[in-house]
Amino acid sequence: MIPTKEQRPDAAEAVRDFYERLPYPRPIDGLEKYQLLWKDAQRRRADFHLHWAAAAYREDRSILVAGCGTSQAAKHAMRWPEAQVTGIDFSATSVRCTEALKRKYKLNNLELRQLPVERAGELGTRFDQIVCTGVLHHLADPDAGLAALRDALKPDGAMHLMVYAPYGRTGIYMLQEFCRRLGISATDDGIRDLITALKALPAAHPLQPLLRDPDFRHEAALADALLHPQDRAYSVPELFDFVNANGLTFGRWIKQAPYSVQCGVMAKIPQASRMAQLPLAEQYAAVELFRGTMVRHSVVAYRDDSPGAPQAIDFSGDAWPGYVPIRMADTICVQERLPAGAAAVLINRTHICTDLIMPIGAAEKRMFDAIDGKCSIGDIATRAVPPPGKESPLDLARAFFDRLWWYDQVVFDSSRQMKRQ
Repeated sequence: MIPTKEQRPDAAEAVRDFYERLPYPRPIDGLEKYQLLWKDAQRRRADFHLHWAAAAYREDRSILVAGCGTSQAAKHAMRWPEAQVTGIDFSATSVRCTEALKRKYKLNNLELRQLPVERAGELGTRFDQIVCTGVLHHLADPDAGLAALRDALKPDGAMHLMVYAPYGRTGIYMLQEFCRRLGISATDDGIRDLITALKALPAAHPLQPLLRDPDFRHEAALADALLHPQDRAYSVPELFDFVNANGLTFGRWIKQAPYSVQCGVMAKIPQASRMAQLPLAEQYAAVELFRGTMVRHSVVAYRDDSPGAPQAIDFSGDAWPGYVPIRMADTICVQERLPAGAAAVLINRTHICTDLIMPIGAAEKRMFDAIDGKCSIGDIATRAVPPPGKESPLDLARAFFDRLWWYDQVVFDSSRQMKRQ
């Protein structure tokens, strides 16, 4: 059963009690691996321009991590040492866990408050960035939560949201309903007996693929998925309605390729050209239905009164040669066992869908190798592509960098171009 927006009057208190007893994500003691990962300046710069393509790079921002759980706010404070990070959560247990990480790593740029997301306005300030992942779908009134966050976002700010998606969670909702019908609750005995029962789950059950996730080996994760007192999911159309109804506008997906009709298997099916004629929002909805396995949606959103165009990536006009491409840190370039005619294959290792590989030709490989985070597309096209044959260097570069962007291989810094305009 896919949950609806029906709200129980006692839902907020039930959710609070759930997380006090079963904090999730499970508390961690060490952030050394995370710290090492984000020392990579390229990773930080790519993350910035994923949210703000048209803004000049800076690290001294204000960040609100809303519903910060046991470690997320500490991670952001560690990732961005020049930023001022605020973490809020309604769970005292989660705040205590984060406080311990703050002390251990001397995160002086982190402030914490025990505060529900819906009361973010009580902080009395607005933020450059708000991060709210895995939270809104558990609220008794998700609209009230998102509206409060919108009001706490600066007009030119960016919001990173993640909510559950329905179709890939079908097995979860079937087991949630199973537990409800039998009165199974998140007690020690209930969780232990549920773990035993899941070992006998039929091999073809829709939950089985998710049970292979290492996270499901932990009791808190299993309880969060199957025994949570308040849970709903948003299809792509419902997500767009949710965002728009609360004074925000969709910017982009954190990972675009899984939603694109131009990428992977979606570009090869007979209906590809028909899908490409639909408005973008309807394309995304169709891809969600065809892929059928998405368990969450992660997006960048902006205030609907945001000045300018914070995510103005457009290859149909004349601004794109001035874009500066920045490689995504998780991209690898494979040059072994290649498809016929390919000089290399690009893979973003964070993609879950295995069809989202990007074969590139010899001229495209030269352009990819020339990406240094400083040169514009126009400069790269001039230097990396030989004298034109049938296709001009700029035409080849336009198609290639547009494809790189949709495949999540690069983001763009368009701030120089915006200054010229």
